[in-house]
Amino acid sequence: MSEEKTLDLRGLSCPEPAIKTKNALKDMTGGKVEVMVDAGTARDNVERVGRDRGWEVTVEELPGGGYRLSLKK
Repeated sequence: MSEEKTLDLRGLSCPEPAIKTKNALKDMTGGKVEVMVDAGTARDNVERVGRDRGWEVTVEELPGGGYRLSLKK
């Protein structure tokens, strides 16, 4: 079953964004997850979590600052 989730993890310090992303992906076999973070380190860690679990990850820099990561499988 394909699921869609959105996680707004702005304002959280590492490693919280990576842990929350990992927990969101844990039971998903496919779908789309959008994750918003506001720090480069969080962006890198969330991207690594997604790729390590076989998800395709795209990163978009947001105009007001921060990043949107789209994880698809």
